Amino acid sequence: MKELSESIEKIIKQAGGTWGISIEDLNTNDSWNWNENEPFYAASIIKVPIMVAVFHAFENESLSLDKKLILKKEDIVGGCGVLQHLTPGMELSIYDLTTLMIIQSDNTATNMLIEQLGKPTIQNTMRKTGLSTSTFYHKLMTVPVNREGINTVTAFELTSLLKKISEGKVISVHACEQMIAILKQQQIRNGLPGKLPPQDTRFIGENNPWEFAHKTGSVTHIRHEIGIFYVGKRMMIASVLSKDLEDDHSLQVFSDIGLEIYHFLNN
Repeated sequence: MKELSESIEKIIKQAGGTWGISIEDLNTNDSWNWNENEPFYAASIIKVPIMVAVFHAFENESLSLDKKLILKKEDIVGGCGVLQHLTPGMELSIYDLTTLMIIQSDNTATNMLIEQLGKPTIQNTMRKTGLSTSTFYHKLMTVPVNREGINTVTAFELTSLLKKISEGKVISVHACEQMIAILKQQQIRNGLPGKLPPQDTRFIGENNPWEFAHKTGSVTHIRHEIGIFYVGKRMMIASVLSKDLEDDHSLQVFSDIGLEIYHFLNN
């Protein structure tokens, strides 16, 4: 872990900006942290706690994953996601909206889920799962001028949450399995996995050389990514939060960090 932490520290010092990082080797329980308790504006990383709240409501039988919601014109917001380009009136299940929220970071899907769950439910679920410093106050792309607060996260709490999910200790083992499966379908892959080798396999059914169950989040001069690396039999959680960097530059830095983690686990 010392070699990896020194490599990452060198990368972020050369990059500039402000960083909050928390990584943990799930095979050895070794960890390394950098400004891990500093709150960052959450951007789309808040969608992971929202996903947890969806499955918590399902386990409590207060919400069915099969329940259909109708896409209405007033639901549609900009930013990431495909729903903003589709025709109002279509029906989508809670499960499909959750999947779109994670793998495409769909803001419209996210806001529909927030409306369905309610802000207090999401806040209570965050507290129950150990996100005591992180906060949730508003929908995406519709932040009011006179807002109560902003959505924030810390690297340490996110790594702790992902560790609980990886161990099946959030809600239920079944819920954790479903959440990991969704995170592994992530389609935005230009950050931490940006420089990793292709996942192409030669034979049908052959295991991928690596997998990454993750979620991204970015707005101008802010970029975050959290997830679980699976390389062979090695596993590592990485929560990397950043601000005050140019967007193109931060992408390169994230890719460099991801490659260092991959080499560490592969060796």
